[in-house]
Amino acid sequence: MIGSIISAVIIGAIIGFLARLIVPGKQNMSIWLTVGVGIVAALIGTWIASLLGVAHTRGINWIEHLIQLVLAVIGVLIVVRVQATRSGGSSGTPTQP
Repeated sequence: MIGSIISAVIIGAIIGFLARLIVPGKQNMSIWLTVGVGIVAALIGTWIASLLGVAHTRGINWIEHLIQLVLAVIGVLIVVRVQATRSGGSSGTPTQP
């Protein structure tokens, strides 16, 4: 149980940071939000992989990690969009009058 939680946090952090590298532009996200998005993506990605029957493979499970990464990229894009909407701009950058 503890090992699963620790691995979810580690994989979630890696997945979250990789997603931020993939998403173009500057994201105004804290480290904790990045890790949180990664953890959620890792958990949902593992669930989806198990539904597809690809969750348990020998060695590194590249398909599961790819699903997790895609979900993390989507999560980062959602967070960036929500933060831009809250700040009043469509892209998160100030506009000229």
